[in-house]
Amino acid sequence: MKDKKSIATRLNHSDYRPLEGFEAFPTAIHHASTVLFNNVAAMRSSRWQDKSAYTYGLHGTPTTFTLEARLAEIEDGKHCILAPSGLAAIAMVNFGLLKSGDDVLLPDNVYGPSREMGTWLAQDWGISARFYDPMAGAGIAELIQPNTKLVWAETPGSVSMEVPDIPAICRAAHDKGALVALDNTWSAGLAFNAFEHGADISLQALTKYQSGGSDVLMGAVITRDDAIHYRLSTAHGRLGFGVGPDDVYLVLRGLQSMKLRFDAHDAAARKIAAWLKTRPEIARVLHPAFDDCPGHDIWRRDFTGAGGLFSVLFDARDTEAQTDRFVDSLRLFKIGYSWGGSHSLCVPYRMSAMRNFWHGEGNLVRFNIGLEDPDDLMADIVQALARL
Repeated sequence: MKDKKSIATRLNHSDYRPLEGFEAFPTAIHHASTVLFNNVAAMRSSRWQDKSAYTYGLHGTPTTFTLEARLAEIEDGKHCILAPSGLAAIAMVNFGLLKSGDDVLLPDNVYGPSREMGTWLAQDWGISARFYDPMAGAGIAELIQPNTKLVWAETPGSVSMEVPDIPAICRAAHDKGALVALDNTWSAGLAFNAFEHGADISLQALTKYQSGGSDVLMGAVITRDDAIHYRLSTAHGRLGFGVGPDDVYLVLRGLQSMKLRFDAHDAAARKIAAWLKTRPEIARVLHPAFDDCPGHDIWRRDFTGAGGLFSVLFDARDTEAQTDRFVDSLRLFKIGYSWGGSHSLCVPYRMSAMRNFWHGEGNLVRFNIGLEDPDDLMADIVQALARL
């Protein structure tokens, strides 16, 4: 080759290498689709499932590997796989562990899109999906069939807030050879340890507290078992679930303050929930830290915190039009799904259309308490209640 390369070549090939020894707190952002190998032998021996080498941007870069390792550490797990959203993480678990002819059990209070996915699996994929009372506890054993391969759980239900007995459900499932996947998003893995309580898989929507800015979509699946991780990792690769390094960086940055933010959400939510219990317009407050919430004793036994999400039931005499007007009248609370961000949210739900085992009376409204001043949020609620 000639000594002096043309400008087009120099724009794409440079001999410069950055000086080694640079360190800083932020994780470097590695953008890559193509990953380079030192030689053909390295290319042929690389395996993306065990993450022993970098193979292609879809399967990870140092940026994504760092977030996966840190998320696994938070939950005392061994392996972590990122997905483009919480729902994508749920799909990864279902398609990694289930096949035609299998059966999956889902709690009746499961995340709505997960419920819809279960129905889709039954209609189009030959996988039977059945829904169980989330408070069944050890009684779930009666529902587990020989072909039941997976039991989903969610603690608490992210709308109706029941706290299931996860250890009892896990024991019953394991006794009959089924795996348990737990949606642990409500506690962010901070206030509930999925693995210590028997779960095989912990799933997180990193969209919530981990990012903290209401601006990132991402999910994570965390395990301790090598064989389960291999099956999930294979599904991840087959489904093509890559995540962008810039979003990964935002979550990594959010982790640094997550515990402080979670505790602040928790304190403000308990203050507002306790105040709402005194309001005549509110028939019931559904907050796991309060003794009249279904499963409160289990929450007190198994959890160390509560975060910022809870629901209320309005007086049964109030119509849907009235409670909708209440939500529309809020000024600081915005109408929107999700939680864990710094802005407070409020959403009304039609429970009878969502649930098989729902027996509550009155219209349900869910609050996500953000990081605003609780007194200002309560004042906002007061002016909206006046418009009922």
